[in-house]
Amino acid sequence: MPTHAFKTLTYSLMHLSVAMTVAFILTGSWHAALAIGLIEPLVQTVAYTLHERAWARAKFPNVSKRSCAVLGEA
Repeated sequence: MPTHAFKTLTYSLMHLSVAMTVAFILTGSWHAALAIGLIEPLVQTVAYTLHERAWARAKFPNVSKRSCAVLGEA
């Protein structure tokens, strides 16, 4: 398995565990925690995609490409 694929998989599992743990702490129910833990990462993925598209379309006249490269954006 390529390193980037393995990293993505482990991050996904970590995200799922954190979401389920927080949901369990807040609700006290493993059923609710499992439902939230499965749904939240899917919603977050859609939100992230929309966020990235919005940033790709945004115009920032006072920000140079070099500034973005320094910030790790280019």
